[in-house]
Amino acid sequence: MTISVMLVDDHAVVRSGYRRLLELEPDCLVVAECADGDAAWAVLQQRQASQVDVVVLDLSMPGRSGFELLRRIAQRWPDVRTLVFSMHDSPALVLQAIKAGAAGFVTKSSQPELLVAALRRVAAGQVGVLSPDIAGVSGATAAPAPHLALSSREFQVLLGLVGGDTIDAVAERLFLSAKTVSNHQTQIRHKLGVSTGVELLHYAKLHGIAMS
Repeated sequence: MTISVMLVDDHAVVRSGYRRLLELEPDCLVVAECADGDAAWAVLQQRQASQVDVVVLDLSMPGRSGFELLRRIAQRWPDVRTLVFSMHDSPALVLQAIKAGAAGFVTKSSQPELLVAALRRVAAGQVGVLSPDIAGVSGATAAPAPHLALSSREFQVLLGLVGGDTIDAVAERLFLSAKTVSNHQTQIRHKLGVSTGVELLHYAKLHGIAMS
């Protein structure tokens, strides 16, 4: 079986490296590559995702966030598998990515052959595929951190806020109203037990949540 792959990363050099790596594999075919989430969403809609088996996705991109694209793909095309390939390795980000619909998560510090192996496992239908450096991440702990109770949408809002975006900027990026984002912010602060933006930022840094 040939695995049809879409590459989504805002760095052209990185995408080129992905493509060269996968072109060496007889069972992998790169059918599309995009520099941001908006372009990737447009391609998937145009092709109705029929030509894509696995999306290899970075989380940190301009425009539509990687988390937003991940969530939308999982909701609209559950048969399209998503493998996150990111420089970030905090347990919070890994767990939220899996929660949002990612079938696997591989860090960019991993050896190239690990990405290819993970791609094949994800294409075969496996879920929870993690690179060895984050393989110990588990959502089951004796005292779960408060941020694990956030919904996928709340986590996306949190990432925007601690990344320095205003409520209006977060709303525009996530295609929400400013009022909705403000309401999410209130719920986030309540769930995390913080009262101010400074406390929210401190919490994010403490738990390795911020991607900027």
